[in-house]
Amino acid sequence: MAQGDQLYVYRELMNLEGVYEHHGIDCGDGTIIHYRKPSEVVECTSLATFTRGNPIYLRQYPDSFCFIADVVVSRAKSRLGEKKYNLLFNNCEHFATWCKTGMSYSKQIESFIPALKKIKVSNLYDPLKNALQDTDSQTAQALLNSALGDLKTVWDDIQPKYKQAIKEQETWQKVAQEAVRRNRDDLARAALQKKLNYQQQANQLKEQLEQLAILTEDVLKKLNSSLV
Repeated sequence: MAQGDQLYVYRELMNLEGVYEHHGIDCGDGTIIHYRKPSEVVECTSLATFTRGNPIYLRQYPDSFCFIADVVVSRAKSRLGEKKYNLLFNNCEHFATWCKTGMSYSKQIESFIPALKKIKVSNLYDPLKNALQDTDSQTAQALLNSALGDLKTVWDDIQPKYKQAIKEQETWQKVAQEAVRRNRDDLARAALQKKLNYQQQANQLKEQLEQLAILTEDVLKKLNSSLV
């Protein structure tokens, strides 16, 4: 471990070991800057607070650009006190990866976090919450597995569509700018309309993902309290 390293540990989720990675930036003096849980604030803490006794792993970028150590730590310090945690768009891995590479990205979100496909977000949480009110811990754990199984079907369906809509939005903006440069106002207007359509699509998909983030955290918090 060294100054500027992106470190992570496996944290328990619902008493299941190794379910998710918790990321932070090594300051080189025995402290780590990370999106601390459960406060959901970017804080500088001791290494022991960060690890909670778990083994430490190093996130490496052998083929990617990374800032030098001083810059990585400076970027991390610039966000101390931030309270903008979002499970899907601004979690601890997004934060640490941004400090290290300049890109806000979460690898585990791509592969783990559940997403919805055929069920409405608003129709799932209340029935699950009601079902947990009079149940034992084993049944609650079974419900957790079932709920996450139901939720885990669409991340790679919704999220790529969201990314593609953003890409198309940027492409049509460039087309409009080129049309203006060539004095083709008619083409510029058509391109801007295309951009607007993709922007609206992206906003709708992002809203679905944000609802999913809220739902997932609410379900996990409720289930966690049921197991205590």
